[in-house]
Amino acid sequence: MFEIESKNQDTITIITKKATINFNIADFTIDAGLAVGKITGPGEFEIGDATIRGIGTKDNQTIYDVEVGGVHVGIIGGIEENLDDLVADILCTSSVRAVRELEPKLVVAMGNVDGMVTDLKLTARTEKKLKVKSLDSLPAVKEVVVLN
Repeated sequence: MFEIESKNQDTITIITKKATINFNIADFTIDAGLAVGKITGPGEFEIGDATIRGIGTKDNQTIYDVEVGGVHVGIIGGIEENLDDLVADILCTSSVRAVRELEPKLVVAMGNVDGMVTDLKLTARTEKKLKVKSLDSLPAVKEVVVLN
């Protein structure tokens, strides 16, 4: 089980039993309170019980595929490049195109929520934290969640 939080449209926090990991999509950094400091750029990392794959784009940006307990969380913000390299059961994004292309089970809206739900013809629900128990606990029909 893990939780996803977001205090603003540029950050996603994943909280597992062993780690709290902050992803800042504005400056493409990962902050997990590690002795080495913040992690930047593409690469593969293990932090606690999370496996993270940073995928570089041609504009020197980074998108993330985070796997915790068999659930893949894609953290891309508004980036629409290199989506073929990403697996996402849950997608944290502001891009309607990315949602259509990747077909996640759950979308965590980052940015213009109204435009996203209108374009996708979905409704949004608001949560403080998103608690994810397992892949089987994700909704059968695509949903949009707004974290605040």
